[in-house]
Amino acid sequence: MTRVLAVDVGGTKFAAAVIDADGAIHARAEEPIAGAGPVDVLRRVVAAVEPSDVTGAAIGSAGPLDRERGTVSPVNIPAWRDFPLVSTVAGWLPGVPLSLAGDAQCMALGEWWRGGRPGSLLGVVVSTGIGGGLVLDGRPHLGPTGNAGHIGHITVDPRGPECPCGAVGCVETFSSGPAMARWARAQGWSGPDARALADDARAGDPVAVRAFARGAEALATGLLTTAALCDVDRVVIGGGVAEAGEVLFGPLRAALADRGGMAFLRRLRVEPAALGRDAGLFGAAALALQTSIDLTAFSCLTRFSKG
Repeated sequence: MTRVLAVDVGGTKFAAAVIDADGAIHARAEEPIAGAGPVDVLRRVVAAVEPSDVTGAAIGSAGPLDRERGTVSPVNIPAWRDFPLVSTVAGWLPGVPLSLAGDAQCMALGEWWRGGRPGSLLGVVVSTGIGGGLVLDGRPHLGPTGNAGHIGHITVDPRGPECPCGAVGCVETFSSGPAMARWARAQGWSGPDARALADDARAGDPVAVRAFARGAEALATGLLTTAALCDVDRVVIGGGVAEAGEVLFGPLRAALADRGGMAFLRRLRVEPAALGRDAGLFGAAALALQTSIDLTAFSCLTRFSKG
């Protein structure tokens, strides 16, 4: 049985797994990066799954990234700017083919492959930051640099807050967990983080409710912009903030219904990710399987998805 290494490099935690062509996870490890050197955390996570018998590997990383150079500059990992992620991991896996894509791209691909999401979709990770990835007509669309679908850095307010990416008014400055909590604190809310904000919104706290509504409105604008350009019919949302459930999805669907003008935009469906925290690992595994068995155009994914 072919087994591959899948690595998920997020803004707050790293995860790795050994996964086979049937989608079975044989080993999995995860570790937060807070207070630790990211390279050391990544090395430990990869070593923990003992990838000695894998025939391929792939990394889904927070971006932006440069697939051609194998470098990443995650907005929420300041220590990594043009960091040579591919060569670093390749040094631990001599002779193993290695692929790189965005973490949200891998989430979208994982949901398409193992989550039962046919057709064209946009996958969105709403967490410390906001990332996105596209699967169009059953094939991942990565773009020449690997950053296609990066919805978190669509500008929704040209006079909005400054974003760590260097632009202003990005979706991420309104809709990420830290952004919503920061706005709520400026309005007098005193909780510690986005998880507490979701709890208070669920309990009816007016500031917390408005924080999620404000974030949902900005996210809806980004989703509709992407749908207008790419004609996707489904959006799958994962990440820590998405675990808030209807506190996020309720106002998001309302904003989409209010702002979606043309008929093809009004048919857009928004759903929570079915695979939870493992969606990105499954997507990275799909990339690695495509490389290791030497198939092109992701024909292997089409075969797996029918299983």
